[in-house]
Amino acid sequence: MRTVIVGCGRVGAMLAVMLDDGGHHVSILDISTAAFDRLPSSFKGNASRGDGTDEDTLRRAGAENADLFLAMTEGDNRNIMAAQLAAEAFRVEQVIAKINDPLRALAYAELGIATICRTDLMANAILSYLKLPVSVVPGVRSSSGHHRHDPALGEADLGAADVAGAVDGAVGGAGLPETGIPIRTLNAADLAGGSVPSGSVKLED
Repeated sequence: MRTVIVGCGRVGAMLAVMLDDGGHHVSILDISTAAFDRLPSSFKGNASRGDGTDEDTLRRAGAENADLFLAMTEGDNRNIMAAQLAAEAFRVEQVIAKINDPLRALAYAELGIATICRTDLMANAILSYLKLPVSVVPGVRSSSGHHRHDPALGEADLGAADVAGAVDGAVGGAGLPETGIPIRTLNAADLAGGSVPSGSVKLED
């Protein structure tokens, strides 16, 4: 499986390593070269410096042929913009955006982008640990709407502004289905002390 990840923070780096170890072809992007220090020397994928909201940068990273696209930066706006480009411009079949704002996470899932919200995930985890009632709102939501071209639905042409304008009114979403991606269990120590092999980081200016 070919995967493009935007954002080499802790989450993005861990996903990149786990997928890479599972035998998948991984390309990871970040605007900071220093972010790639989170990748161990054993990482076999491609690490490129560049803006994940830029169409040409995503094309160079292999988004046109990607099976999975993960937008994992710290910014909700950057993640949704990158995810929309993947879904609309490159027709990536499976796109997931990390959205920290629970309301936005609900809205974007309703409008066709699968989302993961760590705010909801952490709140539910804490309530579960305290043996208190857990919210019925899932932290991971599959896309329950359509915002891009689908031969069965006709052409839908919602841009970033259209999606952002619909956030306040959108609700719903269900849990993300199992994807069947084989990955190995990764210990935190596996990411410590490693760096990207010399020559593997391709700087995008």
